Amino acid sequence: ANLLDFSDGSFIVQTIHSVSFPRLAVIFLHGQSFNSKKWEELGTLALLSENGYRAIAIDLPGENKLQGETALPIFLGYILSGRVAFLQQVFKELGLQQPVLISSSMSGRYSIPFLLASGEQLKGFVPIAPVGTKDFTTQQYQQVKIPTLIIYGERDTGLGTQSLQSLQQIPKSRVVMLLGAGHACYLDKPQEFHKALLNFLGELK
Repeated sequence: ANLLDFSDGSFIVQTIHSVSFPRLAVIFLHGQSFNSKKWEELGTLALLSENGYRAIAIDLPGENKLQGETALPIFLGYILSGRVAFLQQVFKELGLQQPVLISSSMSGRYSIPFLLASGEQLKGFVPIAPVGTKDFTTQQYQQVKIPTLIIYGERDTGLGTQSLQSLQQIPKSRVVMLLGAGHACYLDKPQEFHKALLNFLGELK
């Protein structure tokens, strides 16, 4: 894990060896009760690196389980503008230009506001049953211009189907439902998740 220091705190960046000339940068946000380490344990970061992508997973503010302490001030997690600014700062610090953003569950508090405010800074978006989708309007989603892959589990009748109703308003969106999977569908069906993700990334220009 690499520690990235900010002026107002620090957070863990968990990353697998980057390739010399990456096809794209892909940044992963974690769900509640997890941290960036989960994407490494799942083999996702290594798989993407093997396929030529720069794969990075970060800890969200207040979720820094690796250090055992709160990273950035936790209020950033509750102020919408602060969440957008946090991701913008992460992209700047890591030198990311138009990465693909992968966001599961609780991290929707960060990714959805960022998508609607600064979506042009992304090459693509992969929401996995994120929270907070109902806080915004159909018109806002219809203005999103980037390719979006919506992934959710068949058995996730809560956030999965709820977020789908909002996210499918994005014009360039497609949906992958992982059969037999629950809310953390990428953990229940990792092979199917990885296949869908790699197919989507391979189509981005």
